Amino acid sequence: MADYLPHTSEEIATMLAFLGLDDLDDLFSSVPAALRLAGGLDLAPGEPEPDVFAHVAELARANAARELVCFAGAGAYDHEVPPVVRALAGRSEFVTAYTPYQPEVAQGVLQAVFEYQTMVARLAGLPVANASLYDGAGALVEAVNLGVGATGRQRVWVSAGIHPHWRRCLATFSEGSGHDLRMVPLEEGRTVWPDDTAAGDVPGVVVVGYPNYLGCIEDVAAARRVADAHGALLVVAADPVAAGLLRSAGEWGADVVVGEGQVFGTSLSFGGPYLGLFCCTLEQVRRLPGRLVGETVDVEGRRAYVTTLRAREQDIRREKATSNVCTNQTLMAVTAAVQLGWLGTSGLAEVALRCARGTRYLRESLGGLDGVVPLTGDVPVVRELALRTAVPARTVVERVATEGFLAGVALADLAGEEGDGSIGPDDAVHGLLVSVTERRTRAEIDGYVAALDKAVRS
Repeated sequence: MADYLPHTSEEIATMLAFLGLDDLDDLFSSVPAALRLAGGLDLAPGEPEPDVFAHVAELARANAARELVCFAGAGAYDHEVPPVVRALAGRSEFVTAYTPYQPEVAQGVLQAVFEYQTMVARLAGLPVANASLYDGAGALVEAVNLGVGATGRQRVWVSAGIHPHWRRCLATFSEGSGHDLRMVPLEEGRTVWPDDTAAGDVPGVVVVGYPNYLGCIEDVAAARRVADAHGALLVVAADPVAAGLLRSAGEWGADVVVGEGQVFGTSLSFGGPYLGLFCCTLEQVRRLPGRLVGETVDVEGRRAYVTTLRAREQDIRREKATSNVCTNQTLMAVTAAVQLGWLGTSGLAEVALRCARGTRYLRESLGGLDGVVPLTGDVPVVRELALRTAVPARTVVERVATEGFLAGVALADLAGEEGDGSIGPDDAVHGLLVSVTERRTRAEIDGYVAALDKAVRS
């Protein structure tokens, strides 16, 4: 077995000495102890395959959430995945394909990615989209990297309406990149940009959500004015489903638009793999991270597809790269292309409209309940709604689960129990983020409201 280990004991010792560490535990000290495996894997001796499948199925049944009607969102959503998406995206040509460095043997994959780029660019209202990134949070990091590189200023104003997990990811990367982050707070669910700028606080990048993570539709035009006042680039973290109803972020003047593409054909899958959407203006195309597929003609004049504007080495030689991205999510991008192609413009608008109508119906149905109020008042929303419950939100989630519903996500699990600038401590503990996708029926919403009413009265 030793022949198959990637690192020898001597190589590990050399690495630790170079890093000034005593052992491997020091190397992984940043990982919380509760998440680290203690004592090794407790694996039984080899068993017959049917027995293993039966055991795994038994373990899967312990996940009660699989049977609950889902009203949770907070960045990952229970949207409908049509059978055609699984049938086409699951073909072996796509599932087994690797990064298409050799265009002469990868025309099908390259064309599919080109179509993906085209549709994502149209959603964003910008001329260029890349061939995808790992996930939405990673796309935001790359957008800030691009903006800092373009303006030459490390100061970044980040709306507190950006998903807390995305902000933490950005903060982690900024420790190494040197980006200086300033979080701009919310009032009544929307970003309140500062009127004046202190010395040293001039932003090179302004970041806002559209809608933000609490579901509120932000004033992107106001963010554009702030960016213009300081000569900054505007990065918009947009919900791609909401693009079916709302004016695109590009039309509002965004320089870069990022988003999470899980909503287009990828199941929840316990958190991944997902899909990072990334679009920008033509002025920034040379700073575009990752890969870009372009259309050209071959020596015989036939239409052909290639990766363009960068050599392979730019993606794998870190010291020369404009980004740390070394690959993309081709399979998820193809899946999104199939889903978007199946929906079409009218289909996406219908999905967004059904989400918005369901969310409005839920908010209206909650109007007669004691102990449940919208956290952000009457601010317009599309698919997500933040509630304030009379009892702690985590307790509500547990109680509603016994009634057959996944109630939502406690804001304390997103922003921390003390809040983080987007909400205060009390709203963090009592805040519940609820999502209504096109899959939720009126009967399910009525049942959920009844279960919620019972939970806050108990």
